[in-house]
Amino acid sequence: MVETTLSAPRAAPRRRPLNLRLWLPLAWLSLLLLAAIFAPLVAPHDPLAQDLMLERLPPAWAPGAEPGYLLGTDSLGRDVLSRLIYGARIALIVSATAALAAAVTGSILGLLAGFYGGWWDRLISRLVDIWMAFPPVLFAILLVAVIGTGLTSVILAIALIDWTRFARVVRAETMVQSQMDYVDSARIGGASRFAILRQEILPNVLPTILALLSLEMGIAVIVEAILSFVNLSLSSDAPTWGGMIAEGRASLHFAWWVLMAPLITLFLTVLSFSQLGEGLKLRFDPVLR
Repeated sequence: MVETTLSAPRAAPRRRPLNLRLWLPLAWLSLLLLAAIFAPLVAPHDPLAQDLMLERLPPAWAPGAEPGYLLGTDSLGRDVLSRLIYGARIALIVSATAALAAAVTGSILGLLAGFYGGWWDRLISRLVDIWMAFPPVLFAILLVAVIGTGLTSVILAIALIDWTRFARVVRAETMVQSQMDYVDSARIGGASRFAILRQEILPNVLPTILALLSLEMGIAVIVEAILSFVNLSLSSDAPTWGGMIAEGRASLHFAWWVLMAPLITLFLTVLSFSQLGEGLKLRFDPVLR
């Protein structure tokens, strides 16, 4: 009698569900980045051009609108859409530069404190405690007032304030990773402490740093908007989202679009950075995967 063996049907590979927390924010931020890069080609008008004959024109879908002004104009006749696009340049430059500077500084200090411990940990932890005793927004306003207004001053102020967030989170994550078996195996294998930190711990802490970097970029956008709202960022006529919000607040009851356009754009951008951080952590963190 010939025996036949029946093999069980091979299960089809599971498809990974679409990570909307990653792709939707990426879509919005990519659109914003492209608009900022190609602003001279995309913006329909000069963002600084004033025409009092065109002041407070409503958006294109409202009665009384003028062709060529999709989101209307402000109290000086400047095109709202063009100012939004050029304002995206300032917001993205500040968020990327300031967040990256804070991430590098805070992550290095957090890795040193969490892995080496001892006086490294005590010194860095006390420095973080002292730094975080100051209210961050008021500290940023004070720094800009002392350093002077300008794009460089805003970036420097945000980086000097928010490195502590990276230092605390990375320190805690490094301390957890230092207790893992793969670190003990590397020690037994004769790897130096610096090699263990660079080759073993840093790659496992990197997803947390990336997620925190994305969140920090959203915070930097908010801080820049606050500083420009109180006229401590760039000059008052520069196309910044915070400056547009400050101007729109004064004309809310008879020109609501001047306020709502930058508010909605700011909200979507900060929300996208926040959700992008969660999506990156979900995509790249080996524990969550």
